[in-house]
Amino acid sequence: MTEDVQKHSVHTLVFRSLKRTHDMFVADHAKAVALDDESHKLKLAVKLKADYSPVLHMPVLKEGKDRMSQYPDGLHDNEAYMQPGVALTADTKVHRNPSESGIHSLALALPPSQARQESSRTAATVAEIRRGAERAHAQSTALLLLEGGGTRNSNLLRRTPVMPKPQWHPPWKLFRVISGHLGWVRSIAVEPGNQWFVTGSADRTIKIWDLASGKLKLSLTGHISTVRGVAVSSRSPYLFSCGEDKQVKCWDLEYNKVIRHYHGHLSAVYDLDLHPTIDVLMTCSRDATARVWDIRTKANVHTLTGHTNTVATVRCQAAEPQVITGSHDSTIRLWDLIAGKTRATLTNHKKSVRTLVMHPRQYTFASGSADNIKQWMFPDGNFIQNLSGHNAIINTLAVNSDGVLVSGADNGTIHMWDWRTGYNFQRIHAAVQPGSLDSESGIFACVFDHSESRLITAEADKTIKVYKEDETAVSTSGPKKYELTSMMQKKLSCSSFSSFLQTEESHPVNWKPEILKRKRY
Repeated sequence: MTEDVQKHSVHTLVFRSLKRTHDMFVADHAKAVALDDESHKLKLAVKLKADYSPVLHMPVLKEGKDRMSQYPDGLHDNEAYMQPGVALTADTKVHRNPSESGIHSLALALPPSQARQESSRTAATVAEIRRGAERAHAQSTALLLLEGGGTRNSNLLRRTPVMPKPQWHPPWKLFRVISGHLGWVRSIAVEPGNQWFVTGSADRTIKIWDLASGKLKLSLTGHISTVRGVAVSSRSPYLFSCGEDKQVKCWDLEYNKVIRHYHGHLSAVYDLDLHPTIDVLMTCSRDATARVWDIRTKANVHTLTGHTNTVATVRCQAAEPQVITGSHDSTIRLWDLIAGKTRATLTNHKKSVRTLVMHPRQYTFASGSADNIKQWMFPDGNFIQNLSGHNAIINTLAVNSDGVLVSGADNGTIHMWDWRTGYNFQRIHAAVQPGSLDSESGIFACVFDHSESRLITAEADKTIKVYKEDETAVSTSGPKKYELTSMMQKKLSCSSFSSFLQTEESHPVNWKPEILKRKRY
């Protein structure tokens, strides 16, 4: 009687078959495939001819001459690998060593640092100088023959990337706290003469303050909701304001009255800006549009559509693109002002873009969002770099001519950055006004005055804070160069806070700004 065959599952039979096949064809799993010398030489010959034939006539480092024997026959014949139509001359066929006069001229041309090093040594022999000349010639051709991993490769000489060194900036310290508003201070602007500045608040008022003393000069009422944006014209004696009541107003500062309204937005107006060279006003709104207004005729010249959510910020400049907008749809748009159409849309941000700032001297700008601060290049919006580390909702940005970028966030923190390198050299978190909650610690707007010696911030604790550079700070060498930063900005206690507080009991109503002879229309 025959013995019953043991039954196995299909999975077991397939596995055994695969293992048997594998063992049959692979004797040692860890052993690498043997290198065939003939194939390796052929590979090197083809690579040299295909990639490096134009430079094979150049001199080879002395250290590598004794290893040339490993190449296949014929590789030393440089003429065989020259490109068609390029003939070798008597001067280029043989590499001649430098003459004695050339060696002396090379020694005289050494940079000072290298010359000092050479002078500290003993007298060099002619052979050493000749080797130095050959090395300099090899570097000037930007080609080195290097050996690595058993194969010979020719790589371009590359400079090692070096982190740029940030410029030293003195730290900023709290100089004055101005109190007077009864609600969040949402917007701020400095007049062109640098004598006073204006703020807009959630208490529905616009207040004008003396820049030197911090005293209240004038209060303007007329808005019926939060004032979200203010701007002072450099071409006329006018002040412009916008608010959550959908209104855009033009104030004549000679009479302190509203002389024009600009109607058209369907929802709250969040920001406005004046064109620097033509009489045009830009506004942006929660209705996802930005509008271009003729200041004199109040005509709506263009309605810039394309954003799909609230347009939070708008900026103007004389060069193209003349209008830039940032939106809660996380995009930035560059606009053609003449055509009223989009030139470019930047989609790098992942969160709402709440603020934009343009560098006063360079053809660049920055945008602030909860994910990052990004720098861009005009006119096409080419990305430059990220400024990471301010992990909060960025409400405002400001930059001065020295390259100090300031970012203010919803949690009350202020970060100072070096514009060129993106180095964060200072962090400030000032205490809130006595009587305010800690949660009322937010920066809604900030701006440098025109002398760029003062930084003015508008905050959620109903105050306006003025910062100035620490004149006692001294640049030190080494990595501890930037230690005069936030450690010097210790939170002020309520007792010390009161020494900075500027209050105004009575509001003068007959104050007139000293307006330059600006054109009225």
